[in-house]
Amino acid sequence: MAKKVALITGASSGIGKEFARIHAERGGDLVIIARREDRLKELKKELEKKHKVKVMIITKDLTQPNAAKEIYDEVKKAKIKIDYLINNAGFGGLGKFHERDWETDLAMINLNIVALTALTRFFLPDFVKRNRGKILNVSSTASMMPGPLQAVYYATKAYVTSFSNALNEELHDTNITVTALMPGATETEFGKVSEMEKTELFKKTFSAREVALAGYDGMMAGKLDVLAGLTFSQRFLIRLIPLAPKWYTLQYIRKGQEVD
Repeated sequence: MAKKVALITGASSGIGKEFARIHAERGGDLVIIARREDRLKELKKELEKKHKVKVMIITKDLTQPNAAKEIYDEVKKAKIKIDYLINNAGFGGLGKFHERDWETDLAMINLNIVALTALTRFFLPDFVKRNRGKILNVSSTASMMPGPLQAVYYATKAYVTSFSNALNEELHDTNITVTALMPGATETEFGKVSEMEKTELFKKTFSAREVALAGYDGMMAGKLDVLAGLTFSQRFLIRLIPLAPKWYTLQYIRKGQEVD
């Protein structure tokens, strides 16, 4: 039986790197994508030596307009069939929208929304032709609410969850599933890049391994949504969000993201 191939974006660190390790541990080959070639090479060497799998690396900046098409073309040229598409790459950023650098927020939209959507559009028709495949889109618990002081990031993740759920239903009569992974605060470079590590919300974090394992297993089981990296009290609070007055929710989130 041929090994299943997973394509993973943002694979050079954090949750993406753990996705790659988990898939390799289970005997699967990989196409790993990120901007930092040196880190991808290190990961390729680790996984091929330890698990005897094949790893193709593609160095690409997914904030660039043609990146997704270039990735698809490289994979097709290499005659690799993708079985699992894991759209993990993404970033956030703290601050008032009108004060933040617009180019940074535009890059966030391009990565979190446009690249994810484009990669899905390119690879999904191949899945449909073979009537098999799994897609895992890394969203966030942020997708369940508006996010004052991270307005663009929360909005991009709301798109990811909505898009993933809609696609899964469109594919109800196939053997293809689309899963949205919605982590809470996780020990990754995201906290530093977004400056969230200084806030109340990041006082309790979960390991990237825990979150990746929950997401990977959820994808394999064909789950619609996977909540991960949350304490019991955080899970309880999230369930209350639809019941609370919106003004209270907005105020609560804003205060949780203010830097002391």
